[in-house]
Amino acid sequence: MTNPIITDLENRYTAKRYDSTKRVSPADLDVIYEAMRLSASSINSQPWKFIVIESDEAKQRMHDTFANKFQFNQPHVKSASHIILFAHNPRYTRADYAKVVDKGIVDGRTKAEEREQAFGGFAFAELNTDENGITDSWTKSQTYLALGNTLHTLARLGIDSTTMEGIDSELIGEIFSDELDGYVSEVALAIGYHHSEEDYNAALPKSRLAMEEVIQVL
Repeated sequence: MTNPIITDLENRYTAKRYDSTKRVSPADLDVIYEAMRLSASSINSQPWKFIVIESDEAKQRMHDTFANKFQFNQPHVKSASHIILFAHNPRYTRADYAKVVDKGIVDGRTKAEEREQAFGGFAFAELNTDENGITDSWTKSQTYLALGNTLHTLARLGIDSTTMEGIDSELIGEIFSDELDGYVSEVALAIGYHHSEEDYNAALPKSRLAMEEVIQVL
């Protein structure tokens, strides 16, 4: 099949080694950030924060979060161009959704006089809130929608990436507590350009289950 979307997806893979001399350009970063911002989410909840680790100081802090476990991902922190923490709000409330509703009024999506009706969608958030006000299983899922969107955006830009669930969420919460401000990061994304001589995964053929095994048209 010849299609630019399919070509993007055939060419992307999980980078295992990065070239520390190469950095993602500011122009490409602008596209990546906007794509992240435009990601889909349930009821347009946008229950996320994206913490971009770029400076040497921030990278050292991120490097320190691997003190106890998942050291196999630690080299990416300083060799990749950037690390992005995908963080979710573990206690998404009506007040959080009000920010979405009010922004919709500013953007012309919702009429000001229909503000209260716009909260109808929040019922779905309530269905995913437990007796202690915890929503993390739902809000975490939204961050993965943004992650998938970001992965395809990076593929289109020819930028390599590594999704990392192998991170110490608790230690990240401590070291980046000011930036996270109560949000929780359980997945991070390294982006940059692979090291052509050391990245064994770059030359391996793409392997996926057959179409008939995963797709059923009724």
